[in-house]
Amino acid sequence: MPYQNLRDFLAALERDGELARICQEIDPCLEITEVANRVMKSPDGGKALLFENPRNSKIPLLINALGSRKRIRMALGAENLQDIAQGYLAMLDPAGVSSFLDKLRMLPKLKALADAMPKEVSSGPCQEVVLDRPSFRPFPIMTCWPGDGGPYITLPMVFTRNPESGIRNCGMYRLQVFDETTCGLHWHIHKGGAEHYRRAARKGKRLDVSIAIGCDPATMFSAMAPLPPDVDEMMLAGLLRKKRVAMAKCLTNSLSVPAESEMVFEGYVDPEETRLEGPFGDHTGFYSLPDQYPVFHLTAVTHRRDPIYCSTIVGRPPTEDFYMGEAVEQLFLPVIRRQLPEVVDLHLPAAGVFHNLLLVSINKAYPGHAHKVMHALWGLGQLMFSRLIVVVDADVNIRDYTEVTWVATNHIDAKRDLEIVQGPVDALDHASPLPDFGSKVGVDATRKWKSEGFGRDWPDKIVMKPEIIAKIDRLWPELGL
Repeated sequence: MPYQNLRDFLAALERDGELARICQEIDPCLEITEVANRVMKSPDGGKALLFENPRNSKIPLLINALGSRKRIRMALGAENLQDIAQGYLAMLDPAGVSSFLDKLRMLPKLKALADAMPKEVSSGPCQEVVLDRPSFRPFPIMTCWPGDGGPYITLPMVFTRNPESGIRNCGMYRLQVFDETTCGLHWHIHKGGAEHYRRAARKGKRLDVSIAIGCDPATMFSAMAPLPPDVDEMMLAGLLRKKRVAMAKCLTNSLSVPAESEMVFEGYVDPEETRLEGPFGDHTGFYSLPDQYPVFHLTAVTHRRDPIYCSTIVGRPPTEDFYMGEAVEQLFLPVIRRQLPEVVDLHLPAAGVFHNLLLVSINKAYPGHAHKVMHALWGLGQLMFSRLIVVVDADVNIRDYTEVTWVATNHIDAKRDLEIVQGPVDALDHASPLPDFGSKVGVDATRKWKSEGFGRDWPDKIVMKPEIIAKIDRLWPELGL
């Protein structure tokens, strides 16, 4: 059964021993970060943490809720995340729907898609309490690192609408709180919210923005999914939770937010107004530099009775976002395979901070195949930010970094196998000479063929005979080793 809200998920975490309650008073300014960072870097990501008495706030703070593979599987209701995407791809695949009976068989699948569409409701638990005076002050908003520009909301669901098409977008962008009623909206130029902002600016109009905090885990996860432009993240949430997301109309703007949210900050941004936002200790493990970003103006605050504030930290990996990013990788791998069937596996190591390193194994079928795959990946959504793509053969386990390093460094001739291109880079790439634009490199670490101009014999790997391995396996207990 899907989780109705965050409370359902917390109860499940507690039953499974995945939640630690901390009753001591801990300061959201730096101290919670130090506790959470130690836990996140423990084996398998540690436990979810509920700080019941954050200093200067009556509202408990939840962090690391999605910071392990087990909790991600619990959140999305699947042992194998690829199975989720495979199921919906099969639902959307028109192949074989030719006869009348086949069309009838498709009806339940089409109904499942219809059942995933969000539904509008007049109100919800997120509006049980309405603050007389809208303010960020009552909430335990964290200052994460010593060099941060101020306190940051780090796990929001930020809702906007395309001013032209009316299609909703939900993204996860950091928000620097400037004072009681304003914060900076750090959406990168490549993101859906930023596109809606640009369209509003061309029309000379304000853009309505609503920020929801805390919800059922599938809905929170959907806010960070790399969906195509103008695809509603709440539909993905409905697919993942196998139940439509109820969306409650906001009180002071035109938007709707998940009715089961813990709290909602309603407001707007004015395209004529920006403010210096940052620095911020980011997921790269370095501080991102301050820059001009839009200013969000708070017009209403609503919340549930006894709300729970959800937060996260980023920094030198691994932190909670690694497990969230790994889930995105696994969820969308079947989608990538639909476009690139030669891809066997794809992996973004934690130390590569998502956009710095992409490992790919392929079934190589023709000369230059690895280079074709590199360019195809650079053309797929947010994979365009991949600074380094390493392509290996299908028999290489790309999740074994020792094996990848051994194979790649033995297979590469720098002049022949490095592909350097220019294009968009992540806004957090501090090494590029220009913001948002720089160079990327692809590495062909596959075995080279004569048809690729390699005239020598390619050597075989050193492998012991199977019968010798089996014999020593039988003898091993007797050897005293």
